[in-house]
Amino acid sequence: MKPRYFAAAAALVCAGLSLFALSAQATLKPGDPAPDFTTQASLGGKTYTYSLASELKKGPVVVYFYPAAFTKGCTIEAHEFAEAVDEYKKYGATVIGVSHDNIDTLTKFSVSECRSKFPVAADEDSKIIKSYDASMPLHASMANRVSYVIAPDGKVIYEYTSLSPDQHVENTLRAVKEWAAQHPQQ
Repeated sequence: MKPRYFAAAAALVCAGLSLFALSAQATLKPGDPAPDFTTQASLGGKTYTYSLASELKKGPVVVYFYPAAFTKGCTIEAHEFAEAVDEYKKYGATVIGVSHDNIDTLTKFSVSECRSKFPVAADEDSKIIKSYDASMPLHASMANRVSYVIAPDGKVIYEYTSLSPDQHVENTLRAVKEWAAQHPQQ
């Protein structure tokens, strides 16, 4: 009987690893068109309609997905993005965070954790999360921690996926700087 249990357990582990590998490979890659979106967002406690297309007219946009407002990792990440917003602006870039949280929760999060420095967008039906292939493995309605840099032409120029909040700001800022160095007129 033990070999049967071992074989079943091994099959489940392999299936789980395969599912994780597929989800890790499913994110948009550099060169892919970034899906356009318009949604409710909050900046500094004020709710408004956010349009990615409008923001891209101003320069590159860092779109970062996070699992849930007010959780430990998401709070750390929001603080780090807030601290770096002025650096992104030097290179003409803006930042927006996206989660499946409702707009009321994000209105509070935008003030306390984002420090009124950048907007956070509500994606309660997870349409944006799914269109960016940013769903959490085994929990499709929740966002994985995925960061994209999108050029003004609407193409993804950088993608980084890691559940750890570390490196998202550093990596996306480096990608923005590299893009700005190649596009000094924009």
